[in-house]
Formats: sequence, C-alpha cells, structure tokens
Amino acid sequence: MTEHTLTVAGVAVDTRHWIGGRRVASAGTFTDVSPIDGKAIGAISRGTPAEAAEAVAAAKAAFPGWAATPRAERARILHAVADGVEKRLEELAIVETTDNGALLRSHRRGVMPRVAHNFRFFADWLLTLDHEDFDTYPSGGSAAGRGHTNHVSWDPAGPCVLITPWNAPLMMASWKVAPALAAGNTVVLKPAEWTPLTASLLADITAEAGLPAGVLNIVQGYGSEIGDALTSHPDVRRISFTGSVPTARHIAASSAPNLTPTSFELGGKSPLLVFADADLDLAVDLAVEQYDNAGQVCLAATRILVEEPIAEEFTRRFTEKAAGLTQGDPRDEATDVGPNIHPRQLEKIDGFVRRAVAAGARTVIGGHPGDGQYYAPTLLTDVAQDSEIVQEEVFGPVLTLQTFRDEDEAVRLANDTRFGLAATLATGDHERADRVTAQLVAGTVWVNCFFVRDLQAPFGGSRESGVGREGGTWSFDFYCDLKNTVTAPKGWKHHG
Repeated sequence: MTEHTLTVAGVAVDTRHWIGGRRVASAGTFTDVSPIDGKAIGAISRGTPAEAAEAVAAAKAAFPGWAATPRAERARILHAVADGVEKRLEELAIVETTDNGALLRSHRRGVMPRVAHNFRFFADWLLTLDHEDFDTYPSGGSAAGRGHTNHVSWDPAGPCVLITPWNAPLMMASWKVAPALAAGNTVVLKPAEWTPLTASLLADITAEAGLPAGVLNIVQGYGSEIGDALTSHPDVRRISFTGSVPTARHIAASSAPNLTPTSFELGGKSPLLVFADADLDLAVDLAVEQYDNAGQVCLAATRILVEEPIAEEFTRRFTEKAAGLTQGDPRDEATDVGPNIHPRQLEKIDGFVRRAVAAGARTVIGGHPGDGQYYAPTLLTDVAQDSEIVQEEVFGPVLTLQTFRDEDEAVRLANDTRFGLAATLATGDHERADRVTAQLVAGTVWVNCFFVRDLQAPFGGSRESGVGREGGTWSFDFYCDLKNTVTAPKGWKHHG
C-alpha cells in the first residue's frame, strides 16, 4: 500500500479522483469503512468544489471530440470497457463486497456480469438507434402532397453529472455511465461516499479500453460538500440521480436556474399482492426474496398484502421459509443476508421497528439488531395503513403484512402511499392480473416474478419515486437533444 493506493482483499485501488485522464489528490480525506466488520478500509480523497469544477471543465473540454466520434468507434470502446470488466470480474466482486457488504456470490454471478452487459447493451443499441423518416401530412391537411420529409436524430447534449447510490455502486454507475457515453456525452461521476472503491477501478478499466481523457471523470466525497458545485454548474447539461427524495428536491432546486434536465430514480414502498388463487409456494418465495441485499433494494416489495382466506397459511409458510435464511459474512457462499451499510442506517432501521411496535405492530420474526451492522430479517403485522412503517421507506430487512378482502381493497392499499416505483403481483388468473396491473401506480409491475430487468424496457418511478424513464431508447431520449430536420423537395440544385 502506497500513499494513494489501498490493497483491498489483494486488489490495488487508487484512492484519488480521476479528472481529465489523470489521478488528482485532495488535501483532505475521508475514511471508507467496511460494513462487514466495521473496520476502516482506508483514506479516500475528499473532493472540494475546486475538484468538482475541475472535473466539469475537463468534461466540457473533452465533449466536442467525443461527440464527434463516430458511433461505431464509441461502441467499440464501450465493448472494450465491458471486456475489461469481465477480465477483472473477480477483483471487482471482492472489492465491492468489502465496500458495501452485499453477497460476494451475487456480485460474481449476477451484478458484475450485469455491469459488463450494461456497457455492451448500450453500445449495441447505439448502432441501431434510428427513427424512420416520415412525410408531413401524408394523409391530407394543408401541406398534403408537398413532399416535406422529417428526419429525427439524437444529438449529444454535453457534460453529464451522474450521482449513484451505495446499495449497488458499480451496477448503478454502469447503468448511467454506459448510455451517457454511448450518446456522445462526457461524464462526471459522483459515487456515494460510503462505497467509492469500484468507481476508482472503473476509471482504470476505461483508460485501458482507450476512452479519451476527460470523457469520464470521477470525483469522490460528500454530497453536502461538492454536490451543489456539480448540480448547479452552468456547463452541466444532464443530471441523473438515484437516491432519496429530499436529496432529489435539493438537486432540482440547485439545477433549476440553469434549466438542466434531470432524471431521478428515488425511493419506494412497493407492494406484493398475493391473491388466494396464487401458487402459494411461489408467493412465499417472492416474499422472502425481498430480504435480498439486507433489504437495501429500492424496488423491494416491503408491503406484503395477502387475501384474507390464505393469510394464516401464507404467514406459516413464510415464517418457515425465512427461518432457513443464513445471516452472516457476505463473503461466505452459504450466507443469504449480509450486513447493513452503516451504523447510521442500522440505527434508522431499528428506530422504524421500535416505533412501529410501540404503536401496536406485532413482530412475527426478527425485530432486533444482531452483532455489528446486521439486522435480523423482520416481519411486522397488525400495522395501520397510515402508520409510519407502512408509509415510509425503511431500506432494511423489514417487511409488513396486511390483509385484504377483494381486488378493490387490494388495489386501494397498494396505491395508498406517496411512492410508485414498483409492484409485484402473485395470482393464478390471467384476467385478474390484467385488471389489477392496469390499476396499479408503479413504474414497473412484476407478475409471478420479481427483479426481472430488461435493458430495453423503460425504468423509473411514478409519484415521488422518480422523474423520467431510462432504458433502451428512453435513455438516449434523456441523454440526447432530439432534433427533427424537415426537408423540402424544392430549392435544390441538380448536378449531373
């Protein structure tokens, strides 16, 4: 380990920012801590507004050249980035697990392969991005028969600020960085201060892949210290943020004077609706799956709504299934539930549970912290619809269970929060699935499945769960300035 290099599980990680194709150290540092054991990993460069401004300047300077780079060349470089991710998959997996406490087996088998796929998908989508030209008023109207042709194009927008969360650091970074770069934009990435390490490794991978200097810049540090310098900068033309509603409101206010377009993926309080005609074992599996990543998943269906006739049997099977979960070191292949990210988050989770119990909730399982930063998988019942535990995002391994009598009540309860990120439905009736999903307020609805994500699909939230959609062409619609060119048939000089 040198002054600016940490050795994390045998992997060298540079602790400095990545700005303009070079490493930049700050005068100050902050300590990165592993949630696995609460021990310090090391000191990380702590960005200031000066480094934030330097990163935006580097992105601005690199933008004209990258925007003019042919699509095929941009795609080639993004595929080279994916190659680099796959080459270093094991290193990325162990560093990410050390940094955020998520399961190592998940990082190896799911998350890091998805990171590579994100870069490949948007590289390939770029090459097929097109809109068929069309004539103006082809079926009549005042301009009928004049032969005007419309051509839609996606123009690079400029420097983008991308702010990512700690629960899936590199996966969320690649979900934003890949389409932004594919679109011809340059990027300033601000990783969460609790999980900065794999973003630093991504800088190395992109450099090795041949990404020009300044096209990707990474600034580490606290949002409270450098956030405004990034989001209020007049040279920033897009902001994509995943995180909390209060922070999104702050970013919206900060960026408003420049009318900077924003994309927000925010909190959730998603329901799992289980009807009496559902495959009950499947429904129980879906419910227990919500403890994934120690409940630190924005899409998690933390409100379980069960039709009354099957509620008792569902609860019995759920309790039995959840009892089989192994909580412990996320580096162990046998572990199902790892630690929560930070002592502050653990305290927040326990506060939600204690207040719920004090208000009359009954603890079916869990309800208490364990050793270190681990919280026992928890199920609470006898909760009121207007209670805090039902209405507010806990972001931990805490589920609630309520019952309903019929479809109308199920839909009413499901929609009765200020959020609308996702919903999951378990039923054996196709017609019921169609009826209910049509009424649910959610950006994504899963029927008899959970967490199936296709990058072609639009992703985002309704209500306070977000603004805008990303994925497939929707990502390019956000990261580009769409242009329509109308061409007349006359006025041309003919040569030949």
